[in-house]
Amino acid sequence: MLYQLLYLLKDFWFGFNVFRYLTVRMVLGAFTSLFAVLYFGPGFIRSLRHLKHPDLLEFHASKYGTPTMGGILIIGSILLSVLLWADLSNKYLLLSLLVMLWLGATGFYDDYTKFIGNQAKGVRPLVKIVSQVALGLTVGLILFFGPFEVATTIYPPFFKEIIWELGAWYLALVILVITAASNTVNITDGLDGLAIGSVLMVAITFTAISYIVGNYVFANYLGITFIRGTEELAVLCASLVGASLGFLWFNAYPAEIFMGDTGSLALGGVLGIVAILIKQEFALLFAGGIFVLEALSVIIQVVSFKTRGKRVFKMTPIHHHFELLGWPESKLVIRFWILAIIFALFSLVTLKIR
Repeated sequence: MLYQLLYLLKDFWFGFNVFRYLTVRMVLGAFTSLFAVLYFGPGFIRSLRHLKHPDLLEFHASKYGTPTMGGILIIGSILLSVLLWADLSNKYLLLSLLVMLWLGATGFYDDYTKFIGNQAKGVRPLVKIVSQVALGLTVGLILFFGPFEVATTIYPPFFKEIIWELGAWYLALVILVITAASNTVNITDGLDGLAIGSVLMVAITFTAISYIVGNYVFANYLGITFIRGTEELAVLCASLVGASLGFLWFNAYPAEIFMGDTGSLALGGVLGIVAILIKQEFALLFAGGIFVLEALSVIIQVVSFKTRGKRVFKMTPIHHHFELLGWPESKLVIRFWILAIIFALFSLVTLKIR
């Protein structure tokens, strides 16, 4: 919104003309959310110190007393950045913000129940699942009947000519992607800096992809679907990059604050809806490889225990397995970040290998 007002001043000074460039707004969005988190972070952390984490693993006892619900800080900084530098009339942007706020509210309700309502386990998992499915259904219906240029097709990687038409089944895909994306980030949020660092890698990837998909020349060159209007999602993703960097400053080992479900559900949901809107669901699968591995470890563990009575891992999600093997937390997180970078680079490569 602010950029539109500044651009109107171009007649008084030509320098204001830069605000019409998407790349400038992306950079400004990233820096705005970054500095917002860094500026408000210390005071926000102090205000939450009275909220103690009620449900920590035995080998994480040293983390007791670390405040949570840092997702409020992340979401707030993203909203501020988008308000200043994005086109608030853009339908793709508004739908993405709806997903972020809906899941942020769901996560906040869970965190509030844990830390203020004194219910250690928070709300029942079924409540969160119902909220996620309801959101996915709402988004799917909006895409079906609203003013969106989103076809009910998906494009498998590595092939130019193959297109899968899902028809009404596309609604199920939307529900699956949003629910899975938000839950897998939530599962990954178990070590200092692990989830937010991994989100950062995916956000950088989708900043680039959103920009490409919304640019006819680049999309045509790479042979991917051009969708007019999705370029504004690059501003949103860039704002997520800045917010993630800022939060990592406080969440890096040893963490001064946790993002809680407020942050993990919202950030996962944002990545999911962006992937849907730019028709890059498989790119999310690749870029979010860390989240996929974490979720698969839980599934494998449950299936193995129920069918064979044996556990495959010492503990799940898989980052706890490596902790129990003796990996120091800081080294474990950095190694997972390295994997996240590799997954992100691979997802970008798949755009060209077709």
